[in-house]
Amino acid sequence: MKIYKVLLVLMFSCAGLSAEQKQSVTTCGSCHQKQALTQPDTQMGRAMQLPEQNETLKAYPKLTFHRGAYSYLVETREGTTQYIVSDGTASISIPVLWSMGAQAQTWVLEHGGHMYESMVSYYPLTRGLDVTVGDDGLAPKTLEEAIGRPIDGEGVTTCFGCHATNAVIDHKLNLTAFKPGVGCEHCHIGANAHFANAMKGDFSNSPPSLGNLSSEDISNFCGQCHRSWELVVRAGWRGPANVRFQPYRLANSKCFDGADPRISCIACHDPHKRVSREAAYYDQKCLACHSEAASMAPPHAKVCPVAKSNCSSCHMPKVPFPGGHFVFTDHDIRIVKPGEPYPN
Repeated sequence: MKIYKVLLVLMFSCAGLSAEQKQSVTTCGSCHQKQALTQPDTQMGRAMQLPEQNETLKAYPKLTFHRGAYSYLVETREGTTQYIVSDGTASISIPVLWSMGAQAQTWVLEHGGHMYESMVSYYPLTRGLDVTVGDDGLAPKTLEEAIGRPIDGEGVTTCFGCHATNAVIDHKLNLTAFKPGVGCEHCHIGANAHFANAMKGDFSNSPPSLGNLSSEDISNFCGQCHRSWELVVRAGWRGPANVRFQPYRLANSKCFDGADPRISCIACHDPHKRVSREAAYYDQKCLACHSEAASMAPPHAKVCPVAKSNCSSCHMPKVPFPGGHFVFTDHDIRIVKPGEPYPN
């Protein structure tokens, strides 16, 4: 009886969520109430937004941008949004169905049987449009090309695979059963089957606990979307642009130990809660190794002679993303020296 009482509580706690998110909250939340209530509001939970839940587009119903011979308008009226590109003579209007990103937003557009990454994106830092990150080198010669970068095939599955749940099945895009954002089933494979069996009293098929993975395995797991060390190295992504690939940057840290749980992604970030922006929040994470009271601290974990608080504000500098209106926290934990070049 208890499980049904919890379900009733959760049903009244779903205001503002999509139908798919509500389903996750009221299924997994029947046992994992604490995690299910907060996870949909995380950046991962809002990694994809549908038009009816997109508060950004509601707040900014008319976004404009000009680039060369082309002008762009992202206009929201009566709950629908149109992405319009014009060359002054003709125009193409495409309905916005999928917004990728919880804060900055890029739109995946379907036109003429093809998928495109929108040429322009919304950036909260400027509260307006600018060229989509990585597309500044594109020089469209036709109105069709001005829509954005074609992302058919692997580009589409990669995009939807990281920003939605159950959107890719057998390496193919499936838009009939997907859920917007990173939900329970995205990381906890088999969660839905587990819930169905749990409702029958069978708890024998619980998804494996990700907390039991080693730090290196967790880094690779999160790196499926946030980019692993191996992927970044093989792709040759160099310079400040790779600051957004946190697993890669963390693995470059002198203190990273793939077998030490104190230096993993989930040691500092609970994926079921919004990311804390306060430097002091992470002090205890650092002092778990870098303090005189730390038990079983590795030999290289020296005690900081400068301060015992706000550790990350010094050792994890803020790095502006080139041309992207972003500032990222560099997860390459180190002693930062003024004027030193960006370390790869």
